[in-house]
Amino acid sequence: MAARTRAQMVEETREKLISAARKAFATKGYAASSMDDITADAGLTRGALYHNFGDKKGLFQAVIDQIDAEMLARLRVVQEGAETPWLGLLSESAAYIEMALEPEIQRVMLLDGPAVLGDPAKWPNQTACLRRIETTVQALVDDGTLKPVDARAATWLLNGAVLNAALWIAAADDPREAFPKAIEAFRSMASGLLAKG
Repeated sequence: MAARTRAQMVEETREKLISAARKAFATKGYAASSMDDITADAGLTRGALYHNFGDKKGLFQAVIDQIDAEMLARLRVVQEGAETPWLGLLSESAAYIEMALEPEIQRVMLLDGPAVLGDPAKWPNQTACLRRIETTVQALVDDGTLKPVDARAATWLLNGAVLNAALWIAAADDPREAFPKAIEAFRSMASGLLAKG
């Protein structure tokens, strides 16, 4: 019983720190968010932060992982609700690009994330996402929906286009004006993969 209670306390501490950090990173940005402010907001000590996450960057990674998991769940719902796998892929891509309009995702995932953690294509959750998209693309090639292209190459190119469209929107002076332009260009580009028939 004591071990379970300790595990629950550890999880509660982690959740408090992630919640406080998520709020700080979304409103102030990574650079302006101090560990002292985050731990004070969580009602904990710096020692708790170091023990659970190593440092501020480790805590930031935990926030990225949490937001990324939420985004992935939302994207799966969009993809699964589509009439065909191809429309699902397009809808999921458009939904990801549209998430760049959300202030928290803009700041944490698209502006600060790459600056602090490097290339988003190399983040752990992205690897799983790329494998899933590649499976979909391969199935679309196999069933003749797409031209006989290399599924891995097409996946990386599609993913790169979606990610860079989101990054462009997040950094734009007027993200809402940039969004429809990005969607139109992406759909036009992606439709070039369709088999003519």
